[in-house]
Amino acid sequence: MAVTVGVPRETAAGERRVALVPEVVRRMTGDGGGFEVVVEAGAGEGAHHADAAYAEAGATIGDPWAAELLAKVAPPSAEEIGRLRSGQVLVGHLEPLTAPETARALAAAGVTSFAVEAIPRTTRAQSMDALSSQATVAGYLAVLIAAREMGRFFPMLTTAAGTIPPAKVLVLGAGVAGLQAIATARRLGAVVTGFDVRSVVKEQVSSLGARFLEIEVGEGEGEGGYAKELSAEQQQAIKRGVSEAATRMDAVITTAQIPGRPAPKLIDAAGVEGMATGSVIVDLAGASGGNCELTEPGQTAVKHGVTITAPLNLPSEMAEHASQLYAQNVRSLVELMVGEGGALALDFDDEIIAGSCLTREGEIVHEGAKRAAGAGS
Repeated sequence: MAVTVGVPRETAAGERRVALVPEVVRRMTGDGGGFEVVVEAGAGEGAHHADAAYAEAGATIGDPWAAELLAKVAPPSAEEIGRLRSGQVLVGHLEPLTAPETARALAAAGVTSFAVEAIPRTTRAQSMDALSSQATVAGYLAVLIAAREMGRFFPMLTTAAGTIPPAKVLVLGAGVAGLQAIATARRLGAVVTGFDVRSVVKEQVSSLGARFLEIEVGEGEGEGGYAKELSAEQQQAIKRGVSEAATRMDAVITTAQIPGRPAPKLIDAAGVEGMATGSVIVDLAGASGGNCELTEPGQTAVKHGVTITAPLNLPSEMAEHASQLYAQNVRSLVELMVGEGGALALDFDDEIIAGSCLTREGEIVHEGAKRAAGAGS
């Protein structure tokens, strides 16, 4: 008996990724794979995967909505939730802390849903960590955007016409996106400084060849290894330290976010005004309000001579590799949902299954989502 996995075409505006790629489908449907995969026609086009490639990998091209398990990238729309049936399983980005209407609708539809954002940050769950895989893409692209908008060389160049000094880049936040941004900027030859309120990441920043910006604010690590919300005094100290450092930089890349809360403001208007004309801020926290006070989410604007850009859903702009990474995350998660007999068997005693479950048996079961939806405490 094989579990049927459906892969619908993404309908969210600008979303080019796909939940499974042919390479992963081949592993899931091949000998010992234990799955049947149904892919909607055109589902992989945005990530450069043709229907023929899926068919060759063992998938059926057809209607995915009848499958036992649906794998998506973007949160489902109201129309898509209306196509789901009670008891069906959904895996994807469901924004448990910030989209209560999605959680309510999935619960009302009787869908058993799993949010990839809620997968526990444990060693065992690393292969399923979609937040990290997609943040890797975003951190890489942020540096390329900075290089494009800055209009200057990143590496030091010594030429017959003179020597051009290397670009100076400040990366705020040393999570997965920040560390990837640091590594990418270093590969391009920039002199890089990194900052995070979590002092434990100083060694990681240094190991990539970057300096660590020292700002005395106390320990800022919270639950699950994420940054915690700081006091007003701590926030002001960071703004002062960051603003002073930013005046010496050609580019600042911000990645600091706190799950379920507005992004911390690390750069205020005065800080932007103190930066050199022609410098750049790439704000990866735009979806949660931005790390810069002057950020306009989804827009690029010039303020006080500084270009501030806050792209949304950057992984979609590198859809092929972002999909490849995400598909591996999905595969690892859904394989955990299959029992020894090959049938769907959700073990809610498993910390990964229980921790990532958003809705079950008509109820919102994720504690953070409950609070966000006003469904309990």
